[in-house]
Amino acid sequence: MKKLAIFFTMLVMAVVSVSAHDKTPSVSFEETSHDFGTIAEEAGPVTCTFSFVNEGEAPLVIISATAQCGCTRPSFPQKPIAPGKKGEIKVTYNPQGRPGEFVKEVKVKTNDKKHRTTKLKISGVVLPYRR
Repeated sequence: MKKLAIFFTMLVMAVVSVSAHDKTPSVSFEETSHDFGTIAEEAGPVTCTFSFVNEGEAPLVIISATAQCGCTRPSFPQKPIAPGKKGEIKVTYNPQGRPGEFVKEVKVKTNDKKHRTTKLKISGVVLPYRR
């Protein structure tokens, strides 16, 4: 009987230990693409916001957000996002000197094991500067 009680105690401790390690962050973006439509080159930079929520049970950390080129600049929260809380990644595109159609990607790296990298896409058409 004593051995059985010890076995069950150890089993319960193992289950509690495993469930404590299962607490992970989970990032969920409302949208992963944004179309600016037609924008004028002389109007200057345009910005869009990608909202997300941490649907996990541990703090979500945005490790990095990187763009393909210098014309696209992402900004992201530097502090961890608590479980159940929302955050935003802002992406600014500078159309100056870039007339025509564009499609750009921003890679967002997080500590979410299932969605380590998420790709955000922006697109649109830049009308050339009119003199």
